Amino acid sequence: MHSYGGPEVLQYEDAPCPRVKNGEVLVRVHAAGVNPLDWKVRAGDLNGFIQHKLPLIPGWDVSGVVEKIGPGVSRFKKGDEVFAMADPTRDGAYADYVVVRGTALAIKPKALHHVRAAATPVSALAAWRSLFDLGQLQAKQRILIHGGSGGVGHFAVQFAKWKGAYVIATASTNNQELLRKLGADETIDYTIQKFENVAHKIDIVLDTIGGETQERSWLVLKQGGALISLVQSPLEEKVNQFGVRGIMCSVQPNAARLSAIAKLIDSAKFTPAIDRILPLSEARRAHELSQNGHARGKIVLRVKKVQP
Repeated sequence: MHSYGGPEVLQYEDAPCPRVKNGEVLVRVHAAGVNPLDWKVRAGDLNGFIQHKLPLIPGWDVSGVVEKIGPGVSRFKKGDEVFAMADPTRDGAYADYVVVRGTALAIKPKALHHVRAAATPVSALAAWRSLFDLGQLQAKQRILIHGGSGGVGHFAVQFAKWKGAYVIATASTNNQELLRKLGADETIDYTIQKFENVAHKIDIVLDTIGGETQERSWLVLKQGGALISLVQSPLEEKVNQFGVRGIMCSVQPNAARLSAIAKLIDSAKFTPAIDRILPLSEARRAHELSQNGHARGKIVLRVKKVQP
């Protein structure tokens, strides 16, 4: 992208291969996950929070193979299969190659091929941070997850069930079965049900929607509960009014956390859901689909062609 704007600013073109510096690893990209972060950066929505130089290559969910190692990196070798949330302030993974800091890189789960691995880092890290680092979710607590079939939501449902929580999740009619397969104890079809009529005495609300959904979510929290949002800062006046916590969650690259998640995936605890796989040349289409807010799990761009 040479400018900010709609999906049309994404240009499929040649670019120089990035150079590896101290503490960095060059990764041959096999697949890149698509996240709301990508199109919010593209639209210029995050210019006040993240500084970029244009032209910019988006895409910060990556799975691939180590091609070259820079000075100061000892944990990896050429040929290692890796995945990462790359640094959102730098060029990303919608490309044949991306440079990733060694501190963000982890060995890819053996149980996942690159497309599914690329769907994991940003969403899984966001879900983990929301539930455990910020929410301090405990076994037998009640959690309401808005958008339980979305990128972050479908990981959050699995993580919360693994922890032993009672999980209530919302999704559209078409995604009710997915919620049940992920392990949700109760599912709410938001097209025909008001969640506040179903969910009561909730310890944690995970808000991936914002707006009216967040506004109504205060009503279902128990005293001392927490509303954690990935999209909209909770209002302090609401926190005080309802006697709860309101937390805005942002996510950063974290190799140690990603390695722990990879081990849980390999023990058959979790699996990423894929909405669809598109070639890199269809990045514009991927952004349009992601931006409409109805993806079932993750959209992934396949970068390296599978050898026959």
